[in-house]
Amino acid sequence: MRSLPLDDPGTPPLSGPVALLWWLARRQWGILLAAVGLGILQFAAQAFTPFVVGRAVDDGLDSGFGPDLWRACGTLLALGAVIITTSAIGHRYDVNNWLRAAFTSSQLVGRTVARSGHTITKELPTGEVVSAVANDALRIGEVFALAAHFLGSLVAYGIVAVLMLRVSVPLGLVVVLGLPTVAAILGLLVKPLSRRQSAQREASGRLTTLGSDTVSGLRILRGIGGEEVFTGRYRAQSQETRRRGVEVARTQSVLDALQVLLPGAFVVTLIWLGAHMALAGTITPGQLVSTYGFAAFLSWPVQNATQMLQAATRAHIGASKVVKVLQVVPATGATPGTAAAPGPRAPLVDEASGLRLEPDRVVALVSADPDESARIATRLGRFDDEAEKATPVRLGGVLLSELDKELVRERIVVAEATPHLFSGLLEEELDVRGSATQDDLLRVIATADAQDVLDSVPDGLAGELPEKGRSLSGGQRQRVALARALLIDPEILVLVEPTSAVDAHTEARIAARLADVRRGRTTLVVTASPLVLDHVDEVAFVQDGVVRARGSHDDLLAHGADDLEVARAYRAVVGRQMEEESVENSSIESLAEDERLHEELMAEQKSGGQS
Repeated sequence: MRSLPLDDPGTPPLSGPVALLWWLARRQWGILLAAVGLGILQFAAQAFTPFVVGRAVDDGLDSGFGPDLWRACGTLLALGAVIITTSAIGHRYDVNNWLRAAFTSSQLVGRTVARSGHTITKELPTGEVVSAVANDALRIGEVFALAAHFLGSLVAYGIVAVLMLRVSVPLGLVVVLGLPTVAAILGLLVKPLSRRQSAQREASGRLTTLGSDTVSGLRILRGIGGEEVFTGRYRAQSQETRRRGVEVARTQSVLDALQVLLPGAFVVTLIWLGAHMALAGTITPGQLVSTYGFAAFLSWPVQNATQMLQAATRAHIGASKVVKVLQVVPATGATPGTAAAPGPRAPLVDEASGLRLEPDRVVALVSADPDESARIATRLGRFDDEAEKATPVRLGGVLLSELDKELVRERIVVAEATPHLFSGLLEEELDVRGSATQDDLLRVIATADAQDVLDSVPDGLAGELPEKGRSLSGGQRQRVALARALLIDPEILVLVEPTSAVDAHTEARIAARLADVRRGRTTLVVTASPLVLDHVDEVAFVQDGVVRARGSHDDLLAHGADDLEVARAYRAVVGRQMEEESVENSSIESLAEDERLHEELMAEQKSGGQS
């Protein structure tokens, strides 16, 4: 049995839910066949047990404690051993089949979400994607877990029908005709149950979406006083989901009751007929015992068949939802790249803005509108092939959209302003490619001035970070993201506001170290901070989405590349930043002075007390 999760979940067909389920079955055919084989052996042994018991009763009545009775006892012992062994081993295979199908489905959804970019949220509500992993994948796995019992039950039903026909043709016909009738009646309830389950699934998905959107925008909602409106919407959707759940439970309860009532009526009918035939002498006492055993046993195959029908219905609904997620066309890389890879040290050019990143230089991008410069930087990472048609970007003269996406991701890394951190070990959060040494980790931590993060996390690099790095401050999360980007060490690194959440002193240290570490490699830093601009090789100043001037920070401050209007605009941007940093520095120095005076006062009081 292969370990989970799988290294490669594969590429499934997306023509429909049945095609997906059949593909999953083929992917795990080995363990599925093993489980089915064990299930058939288990149920076949159970089906033969009443027959052997009946023969033992007749042999005992006819011959007493003779060889025939002892042989029957030995046969029962062997059947019991087969049942115990196949049940224990088969359960392991059933669980493995369930986990394998569920994990594969979850991995496929996760891979699609990771590769789809922003198109996943444009085409599907968040709740649909969450439910595809949290609910639908488990439903898909359930049908594979029940497959062995279902097929084993069918084989057992056939064995019992043959044995009952040998005992008595009327009793055999009751089994052959009665049991399918019971299953058909139960099956009539599965369709309305499926319809209500589907409606409940839709309502639950909408509720999850609403909850996710509300939580993500909670801070904004509080600011505009919109909490009550969204609370009311969530309450209404919650009640709708509850109502749908009650409808499912009502139908399910009727089905569960009939699963007991109808097989019970079948058993009573079979035993009543068998008892009368025994009194009439047409069957032996042992055959009556076998009839009772068969009747009691057959309620289990009926239950298994009904469960399988329900599971298959839920799996069909779940697979259709998973297929909807998998059908989302990614924003980038939907088609393989056709162009040859440019050579190393190729320039990166954004044609819309005129920004050109020459190899081996550290460049800063400055704009009066931070969103404008961030949009330019984001384009360099090729996150939307459709948008790139209007704003083409070229690496060494080749359009990024024509290159293999994996090649682009390998050579160009864009670290956005808002870092995304996941739960897990700190060292794994930093080393996304899993190839760094501890010295490498400590080096980038020092460059990002993140030693305090290392000290604050219990067990250091081996310590656990909670989801989204909630235990860290905003500045600490930003520095962890910066260290992660530096550790990747790509050919071209784009950093969007990498120091916006740290104080001026920390920013100055990071700026100096960052420039030294990336010197000789292509780097773009989106920032208006003079502390960073002082250390870069060149500054590109953007106005109205176009690069208006290039030069050193001092040159642009002085004469704006011989354009006084550009110089004034540039000074207005960085001057505003300087004023903000000056205020921040004054606040920090004031706090430090207050702390120093407090320490001196405490020392004087302590000295006076001792005297």
